[in-house]
Amino acid sequence: MSASRREPLKPGDTIGILGGGQLGRMLALAAARLGLKCQVFSPDPDSPAFDVVQNATCAEYADVEALEAFASEVDVITYEFENVPASAALVLAARKPVLPDHTILETTQDRLAEKDFVTRLGIGTAGYADVTSPQTLRDAVARLGLPAVLKTRRFGYDGKGQMMLRPGDDPEAAWASLETRAAILEAFVPFEREISVIAARGADGQVVSYDVTENEHSDHILKISKAPAAIPDAVADEARRIAKTIADALGYVGVLGVEMFVVPGADGPQVLVNEIAPRVHNSGHWTLDGASVSQFEQHIRAIAGWPLAEPLRHGTVTMTNLIGDDVHDYAGWLTVPGATVHLYGKRLAMPGRKMGHVTVVDPGKP
Repeated sequence: MSASRREPLKPGDTIGILGGGQLGRMLALAAARLGLKCQVFSPDPDSPAFDVVQNATCAEYADVEALEAFASEVDVITYEFENVPASAALVLAARKPVLPDHTILETTQDRLAEKDFVTRLGIGTAGYADVTSPQTLRDAVARLGLPAVLKTRRFGYDGKGQMMLRPGDDPEAAWASLETRAAILEAFVPFEREISVIAARGADGQVVSYDVTENEHSDHILKISKAPAAIPDAVADEARRIAKTIADALGYVGVLGVEMFVVPGADGPQVLVNEIAPRVHNSGHWTLDGASVSQFEQHIRAIAGWPLAEPLRHGTVTMTNLIGDDVHDYAGWLTVPGATVHLYGKRLAMPGRKMGHVTVVDPGKP
């Protein structure tokens, strides 16, 4: 199959997954239930996704020969993380379909490009400014005020590559500690809630969104997600509209997560976009046990060219991440009524490392 063809996959065909973390693991498990095979490409020999697939490629993303061999053995390629090197994506896209399209990474890998993209769509974000030096940081602080958040433009997640600037902080010291030449300063948002929308878009343009999720973070890492979010219906509708607008504008195929803030406004709560995740998303893990179709199956359906499903939520759902040593409490979670434990098979529990998650479904609540 050439890189330009978009014929639906057939049961028995193979999906290539770039990245071997827990998201790749859960994608492969979802694909297997639909009769599709997966092959995982990851440079980490301890990748959790390797445990659940028959074929895996352990090589660096700069290894062109390994990439070409990987492409020859699969029918379509997707990824579980957005920081795939552009050079690797180009090598693969020349040989097999890469979904979501690899060109989307040019927008979502760069926080400044992403904010500009969202703003051009007429969607609100926090105030922001491009920062390339101590002087431009001082200028940005003068314009946006403090507190504000200084972030690297690339390769940041779970609080990495960012810091809060407060009144009295030294901008020059902050710039030096970030160790980058390309950053973005974002005005601090006095939000009421953090929410996210998990949306799937098929190759035919159909967009299906899950219930809006409410999220709580600990040390910049997602700790708890609840569905549905405790927000007015009008705010939920607007959040889903925003996610659809973004997916359509990107020409997206697959599942994406859009992180948002709910902020107070003169005419009621408003929604601002924080970040776009061009992949299945941690705040959508509740769908594994709390919905009739998970975000992982929905992603597989989309990239396979199969019909998307209208998900039905089974009740009120709470997802709790097991971070670091939290994983040692798994036995206690196994005794909780309505709880389902998911462990990722990672050997070493380190602070800040996501080791698993638990979903608790209360079918008695809508």
